[in-house]
Parts: sequence; structure tokens; C-alpha cells
Amino acid sequence: MRVTEKGQVTIPKDIRDRLKIGPGSEVDFIADEKGARLVVLSSRPEASQDDFESWLDSMSGTLDTGGMTTEKFMEWLRGPRDDLGSY
Repeated sequence: MRVTEKGQVTIPKDIRDRLKIGPGSEVDFIADEKGARLVVLSSRPEASQDDFESWLDSMSGTLDTGGMTTEKFMEWLRGPRDDLGSY
């Protein structure tokens, strides 16, 4: 692999998969007598659709709008629209 002008390298996909390196993972390069080693400091596997759906299910029912309709809630959230006339 080549080093870019900014000193960046691309970790080959098979190595990223094997070491579970994904977006947000932290790695370090450690210099030793043989050269340098890549050390994974923390890996963050990519979130799956199931993870998102589980989170979404856990959030269900946590917002109490006090019985407001969607339109009333949006007006409360954003404030009244000055560009619309009275109903």
C-alpha cells in the first residue's frame, strides 16, 4: 500500500474484517525492532438494522405530547408560522 501526502494508509478490507475495525474504531501504530505494528485500541462494529430497530422499540412511548395533534405539536416545536394567514 502507498502512504498519501497526508501520511494516510488504507487498511485492507480482509484485515479490517478480521480485526473488526470499522468506522469509529481507534487504532495505533507501534514501532518495534521489526518495523511497526497496527494495534486496535477499540473496535466499533457497524450497527445493524436489528440494532436500530431495537433502539427504536426501546424509545417507543417515551415522548408525551400531552394529547396534542401533530399540527399543534409541530407549531409548539417550531413556533407559529408568520408566513401563513389565519385559518
